[in-house]
Amino acid sequence: MTLIISFLLIPLAVMLLIPFSNPKWKSLISLAGIILNAGISGYFAVLTLLGHYFSFTFPGSLITGEIPVRIDALSGWFILIINLVFITGSMYGLFYIKAYATQKNNLTMHNIALIFVHAASIYVTVVQNSLAFLIGWEILAISAFLMIILEHEKTATLKAGINYLIQSHFSLIILMIGFMWIAHKTGSYDFTAIQSYSATVPATASMMLFLIFFIGFAIKAGFVPFHTWLPYAHPVAPAHMSGMMSGVIIKIGIFGMLRMLLIIKTDYYTIGFIILLFSVISGLYGVMLAILQHNLKKLLAYHSIENIGIIGIGIGLGCIGLGSNNQVLTTLGFTGALLHTLNHALFKSLLFYAAGNIYQTTHTLDIEHLGGLIKRMPQTAILFLISAIAISGIPPFNGFVSEFIIYTALYSWLGNANLVSVLSAIFTMAALVLIGGLALLCFTKAFGVVFLGNARRRLPDSCKEVSIGQLIPLYFITLLIVLIGIFPQAFIQFLSRPVNLFTISGLPDNNPFDGGIFDSLQSINFAAMGLVILITFLLVFRRFVLRHRTSANEQTWGCGYSAPTSKQQYTAGSFVRTYSKLFQAFFILGKEEKNIQGIFPVSGKFVTHPYDKIERWLIDKPLKNYKSFMGRFVFLQNGKLQFYILYGIVFILSVIVFPLIYNNLLALFDFFKNL
Repeated sequence: MTLIISFLLIPLAVMLLIPFSNPKWKSLISLAGIILNAGISGYFAVLTLLGHYFSFTFPGSLITGEIPVRIDALSGWFILIINLVFITGSMYGLFYIKAYATQKNNLTMHNIALIFVHAASIYVTVVQNSLAFLIGWEILAISAFLMIILEHEKTATLKAGINYLIQSHFSLIILMIGFMWIAHKTGSYDFTAIQSYSATVPATASMMLFLIFFIGFAIKAGFVPFHTWLPYAHPVAPAHMSGMMSGVIIKIGIFGMLRMLLIIKTDYYTIGFIILLFSVISGLYGVMLAILQHNLKKLLAYHSIENIGIIGIGIGLGCIGLGSNNQVLTTLGFTGALLHTLNHALFKSLLFYAAGNIYQTTHTLDIEHLGGLIKRMPQTAILFLISAIAISGIPPFNGFVSEFIIYTALYSWLGNANLVSVLSAIFTMAALVLIGGLALLCFTKAFGVVFLGNARRRLPDSCKEVSIGQLIPLYFITLLIVLIGIFPQAFIQFLSRPVNLFTISGLPDNNPFDGGIFDSLQSINFAAMGLVILITFLLVFRRFVLRHRTSANEQTWGCGYSAPTSKQQYTAGSFVRTYSKLFQAFFILGKEEKNIQGIFPVSGKFVTHPYDKIERWLIDKPLKNYKSFMGRFVFLQNGKLQFYILYGIVFILSVIVFPLIYNNLLALFDFFKNL
């Protein structure tokens, strides 16, 4: 009964209350609803991580029957991530959304959608009836769409929102195919029917069933080549929604894959290699395209694809461990994947909120127009830097911990593997190293161009640090990033029960989290944190010593130019020019170029427009061919009434005549068959 209140009554109460509330209270009411919902669901989630399991039913319908609700440790882990991101995101949004105070109707719908996105996200992690699951999946898609198009008067926003909605429905259709397959074969909508059916069919059939679900969930998660909605939806959505999309909504796709791995009995070894291939491609392709982006939020969106790839690498390794009966590999793979799911939710939401601060004070997300913001927004700059270090997998922050576990899984795989596995492990390890190096390059560019140097264009006079209320959620996320980095063992312990669901018999006798490797992890993080503290102390001490001295600001040497300008700084494009030339075969890079001339050039121009080559192949060209084909039938829609009447007559005659012809053909076939 408690969860029924959480899933149904709280969202409905908020939906009825918000339209009649003062505009100043709308966001506060939705935040209160989310906190209340998080408190109820979080209570069950914590208990599952302590060893409890909950199973009960909701009243259903004549079609669905009773709807089973099962909350295990996997559900509990994802519920805690969902609640954490939504509470911090809603607190941040409470201040961020003030810029839209004049859009009363938009804010009403936005806040109603927010509470439904939260409730639907929790709902799909616990409900185990396929029809009820699809309903929750649809509510999640539509509610997220309504949040994305807050500024629907902008054409780009509306296009991005519709793009997201269409691809979400492709995901829905593919999942529906999988569930219809099971319902047809078993006559049941319960997830237990998937488990019993997959255990009785050949491995090829169960593998095909899993791949159907994998594709459906991969669209939501953003695996390449199903990723094309992310780079459009993130930049146009309000910053708190971007953080929730990256921190939660794409992770629902990861949850779906993990849930299907638990209930579909198949060839895990082969499935592991398939997931590993998709994941490596996603990780590399995501970060390679992120480096070229000039829109800060689009850059972060491609990094979501990269990190989904890293999570997928952990899942793939865990599956290979299951298939080869290597419990150490299974444990490390799934632990790394689940911990990186949390870690990415933290540092990526922090990055999006920092980007939102930048946008609200500068009114632009174009990196080429920014610069020197550390002088005006020092707190946002430091928070962005910490999250950039974390996402690059550098100690002492949380990203290093989960990636370290995945690296350890790869090393453990090398210990007792055949030639194919050894080559795969080496290739994956090299890919992971390259992903980390490219991520570091990307965020060096992003932080350096946005926060250091001088502004490349005149910034608004109102450009300053945001209010402390808007920064508090960011500081809380930063605290968690630091704590996971310094005390990883405490958080890994919380993962023991979710991981045990996959290892079947629990942790192996030689627990991979005990011993020298993980002792060294703790030492590395402590040493790195000590270095950070030492540097901070020296900076504070220097400032204290020089507090009474006046400092003079002199112009930087302009390489012989007597008229220095901020345009002499590296741009985002020039920073990665060598990289873009080296890997240009992987991209479509449009250029606008006008060479400079003279000692003091009057004008010059060099602008690049990166485009996703996979989107060109899989989306643009098929759509173009489809439009070209359908254009051949434009003559049918000629605007003449008599033709439309003729179409109706032809349709009616077809409905009458076709069954007669069909029945006669069947009779004729039976006649010759009897001869």
